[in-house]
Amino acid sequence: MSRIALFLLFVCVTAFAAPTQTSAQSITDRRVQWPSGEQWRRVVLLEDYNTRVVIFGVAVLGVAAGLVGSFTLLRKRALLGDALSHASLPGIAVAFMVASFMGLDGKTLPILLFGATVSGLLGVGLVVVIQRQTRLKEDAGLGIALSVFFGAGMALLGVVQQMDTGHAAGLESFIYGKTASMNAYDARLIAAVSCFATLGCLLLFKEFKLLCFDENFAGSRGMPVVLLDMTLMALVVLVTIVGLQAVGLILMVALMVIPAAAGRFWSEKMWAVAGLAALLGGIGGIVGAASSALFPRLPSGAMIVLTCTALFLFSMMFGTARGVLVRLLRRYNLNRRVRKQHLLRGIYELLESKPASKQAKRKTAVGMEQLLSIRSWSRAQLRRTISQAERDQYLVRQNNTVRLTQSGYTEAARLTRQHRLWELYLITYAEVAPGRVDRDADDIEHVLEPELVDELEALLDQEPVQIPVPVSPHAAISEASDSRRLRP
Repeated sequence: MSRIALFLLFVCVTAFAAPTQTSAQSITDRRVQWPSGEQWRRVVLLEDYNTRVVIFGVAVLGVAAGLVGSFTLLRKRALLGDALSHASLPGIAVAFMVASFMGLDGKTLPILLFGATVSGLLGVGLVVVIQRQTRLKEDAGLGIALSVFFGAGMALLGVVQQMDTGHAAGLESFIYGKTASMNAYDARLIAAVSCFATLGCLLLFKEFKLLCFDENFAGSRGMPVVLLDMTLMALVVLVTIVGLQAVGLILMVALMVIPAAAGRFWSEKMWAVAGLAALLGGIGGIVGAASSALFPRLPSGAMIVLTCTALFLFSMMFGTARGVLVRLLRRYNLNRRVRKQHLLRGIYELLESKPASKQAKRKTAVGMEQLLSIRSWSRAQLRRTISQAERDQYLVRQNNTVRLTQSGYTEAARLTRQHRLWELYLITYAEVAPGRVDRDADDIEHVLEPELVDELEALLDQEPVQIPVPVSPHAAISEASDSRRLRP
């Protein structure tokens, strides 16, 4: 039996191992294999010259794209780069055709980028003409320019394939990008254009910021709004066109939009958002190019975009300004604070209705059943709120009753006064019905700033009403209206 078991084990191992060895040696094997330790070391330490060139090129491109993209995102022109990149395809094909007919090398990068720039500017001009000369919105113009120019580019690529003077092999790389085949000349060109765009954004940072947030105010200060807008669009054109070499025209818009959108989750300040967008764009380019070097069968442009997407998802979840977790935490803390304020105000209003002195009221205990009757609390929620207020030393719990401390009574009086300020303001100036003013005041009183309280007090000092009033304003007005109805 032992010999039979060993024979079966040998057959199983041979059956599973033999195809793996054969397929690993086959030139048609397209599987993605995990890199070895030697590959990790060569990529991490940048021992390969080509790896250094590629990572340098995409890093500076990511920084420039993130910085320029932060302004276009605030300018609400994020998709302009997408239309521009797609509109550049027919220019690439035409530049190749013209250069080939003139006896030049049609695949020279400056010639192709020049054609892409001219075609991209024509596409942007078409968007502007559609937007200003027709009743169509900007998104319709972007869709028209994107589809028409991209379709024309694909048709021209088909014509190039049938030319006798040259062939279009390699031109398709501008569609998907060819980061892995980037040489030193391409990297220097990308670095020069990216540094120029970055320097332009830094020198005109204040003007661009004002243009993005308030164009009319910038014009009233004497700033050349049209010239600044054209300068920003020129920087977008430069970064987009030079980025075609790295990530391709389809994915270039992601490199300009995703890092800028991710930066907004971390700060509310423009300089911080722009700096973080540039940093995230550079990190996305470096990590994406390194991942493509570790896994040669994965396209570099797609890996760069996926890396930027991962950084965006991380920023969306953990961003300190607008992240999902931060907003959930703020909402949770706000709800706890609101429930505690409602509890203290409810206790104060119950004590206020008792005919006793202020000192005696402060020492009076309130039962749990009384609190349940004035608010739509569940018993478990009321116990949690009481425990929270007890930890803050606002009240003391004794069996099924609670009693306010000195600080708790002072805070409850302040909250009640603030609530009635809002009630009186809504009744007097907003003409809110007295029957619903209590709920409306509950919705807005918790966002009342101290400065607004001072302004509201100064405004209400002109009214012949003493604050704090013995009863709620909406209750007093309701009683007065009832008495008028009962008057013969």
